[in-house]
Amino acid sequence: MADNRNRTALLVIDMQKDFIHEDGLACLSGGRAIVPSVIKAVQVARQRGFLIVWVVREHDPQGRDVELFRRHFYASGKVGPAVKGSAAAELVDGLEIKEEDYKLVKTRFSAFFDTNLHSLLQGAGINNLVITGVQTPNCIRQTAYDALALDYPSVTVIADATAAATPDVQVANIFDMMNVGVATPTLQEWCELNA
Repeated sequence: MADNRNRTALLVIDMQKDFIHEDGLACLSGGRAIVPSVIKAVQVARQRGFLIVWVVREHDPQGRDVELFRRHFYASGKVGPAVKGSAAAELVDGLEIKEEDYKLVKTRFSAFFDTNLHSLLQGAGINNLVITGVQTPNCIRQTAYDALALDYPSVTVIADATAAATPDVQVANIFDMMNVGVATPTLQEWCELNA
């Protein structure tokens, strides 16, 4: 069991004020409701000795590193979502990066796209990934699918520690991921499996 724990990483994706707070520039309906579940998942991961990877978006103030379809949010002096160094790009209250954790900055949906995540996980001997955060049809799903494509043998998305714009979108995406081999337990089920 101890060996398996050393081979597990919890990815916490985009739990930043701009995506979770009601006044955030890219607020996701449903995001606030999962904050307690994400906090609990982090606590359990810490107790079990899992590597915690905080995956965050941080963008150039002019939006030069943003996807083409989002650049209008940064045009003509506008302040877009998750600008590097802004308070809005910080993690929501209750979530904190500790010294033993790893912070990974991404500029696209997948935590693997154009980042060092895969080499970090390989170097740490990680082969079990557990994913929490927002938003399920975009960043969560793309990260999970890329993990499958990279042959991680165990990919888990905690169903009630992730969120989408509507419950229907959440359910549909969880169903799709489950159908390709991603484990989709509830937080309680995941905690019981990792007791």
